[in-house]
Amino acid sequence: MPISVNDVGNPYTKALLAGAMAGTTVDLSLYPIDTLKTRLQSSKGFIAAGGFRGIYAGVGSVVIGSAPGAALFFVTYESIKVSLLRSSSDSYPGAPQLQNKWTEPLIHMAAASAGEVAACAVRVPTEVVKQRAQAIQYRSSLEALQAIMALRSTLGFRGVWSELYRGWGVTVMREVPFTVIQFPLWEAMKEWRRRTAGKDDITPIESAIFGSAAGAVAAGVTTPLDVLKTRIMLSTGKVEVWPLLSHILKTSGPRAFFAGLGPRVLWISAGGAVFLGSYQWAYNALGPVTFNQP
Repeated sequence: MPISVNDVGNPYTKALLAGAMAGTTVDLSLYPIDTLKTRLQSSKGFIAAGGFRGIYAGVGSVVIGSAPGAALFFVTYESIKVSLLRSSSDSYPGAPQLQNKWTEPLIHMAAASAGEVAACAVRVPTEVVKQRAQAIQYRSSLEALQAIMALRSTLGFRGVWSELYRGWGVTVMREVPFTVIQFPLWEAMKEWRRRTAGKDDITPIESAIFGSAAGAVAAGVTTPLDVLKTRIMLSTGKVEVWPLLSHILKTSGPRAFFAGLGPRVLWISAGGAVFLGSYQWAYNALGPVTFNQP
C-alpha cells in the first residue's frame, strides 16, 4: 500500500524510510573498503583471497539486502527507544534529571541491541553471500547463493537455512557490543550538542561527525569478534567459535584477531558518518514527528 504524506509524520515510518536510505548509501559507497577488510581477515591470506582485484565482487547481495536490514534496525530501535523513554518518564515524574542521567544510556543500549538482533535476520544471509563472493570463492553473489541453494538436494531445507545463517551467533555477538558502544555515544554527543547550542534539532553534518567518532571507537574494540565472524562465514564446514578461537591463537597468535583493524576502523568511521549523517538528513527531510494520542 502506498505511503501517504500523513504517514511520513509517523516516527516508525520515518525510521523505516530513513534507515533504508542510510543503509543503501553507506554500503554501496564504502563497499571497496569492506572487501579489502574481508580479504585481510581470510584464512587464505590477502592475495589468495583476491588482493586488490574485483573489489566490487559480491555487491549484488548488498544492493538487495542493505535497505531492508537497515530499515528493520531503525524501526526496532526507534520503537523500543520511544516506548522505554515514555515508561521511564512515567517512573520519574518528579525527577527528570535522574531519568536522563541513569536511564537514557541504558535505554539506548537496550533499543540498539534489539535493533541489531532484528536486523541480523536480513544481514546474516546477506553477509554470508557477500563475503564468499568478496573472497573469490565464487564469481558473483548470485553464484554464491545458487551454491547454497543447491544444498537442498542433499541436506534439505534445514541445511540451506543453516548455511544461509552460518555465523548467526558470532554476528550477534559482534553487533550487539558494537551497537551498545556506538549508539549511546552517538545519542550522548547529539544531546550534548543540543544542550550547548540551545537548539532542538541536530544537523546532518553534526550527526555525521558524531557517528564517525562513535563508530571508530566501537569498530576498534570489536575487531576480534569481526575476525571470528569472517572466518566462520568463509568456512564451508561446521565451525564452532571456541575451537576456532583456540586454533587462531595457536597458529597465528593474538595479532591475528586484529587483522584488518585499519580498514575496519576507516570503513566504519567513514560509514558512521555516511550512515548516521544520511539517516539524520532523511529523518529531518521527512518532516516533524507526530504521535497519535491514545
